Amino acid sequence: MQEGELAPDFEGIASNGEKIRLSSFKGKKVILYFYPRAFTPGCTRETERFAQLYDEFVKRNAVIIGISVDTTEKQRKFAETYCQNKFLMVSDKEKTISKTFGVLNEKGTSAQRVTFIIDENGKVMKVLKDLKSAEQHADKALELLSANVTQ
Repeated sequence: MQEGELAPDFEGIASNGEKIRLSSFKGKKVILYFYPRAFTPGCTRETERFAQLYDEFVKRNAVIIGISVDTTEKQRKFAETYCQNKFLMVSDKEKTISKTFGVLNEKGTSAQRVTFIIDENGKVMKVLKDLKSAEQHADKALELLSANVTQ
């Protein structure tokens, strides 16, 4: 998935038990972040940072969606514990979303840590990867939204 391309629509089961589609968020910016595994140190810090900045994302008409190959139940517990259910965590147990976005690791066992900033029309505006720390994904995404780079 490259900057400038339309983000592929997907359907997944979210941490609240609902089935969601990316296309249902049209009209809002979407911060779609993939992470390797729930309850691991880096993924926990990353999710906590997104939760800390949540209100700032909302002010910028953005929703946050976290995705990993964990089960829906594990995602539910992770969302309750580390983001207080402020945003949705989606189970990609079958790895289809990760494959579609090109973020499945080389072994095919988990997603890589990659964040997509998607505009109101579903176009990928920025792809964040290979940052120094997991928490930087939230900080950098907010910085880009604040600088209107994605408009």
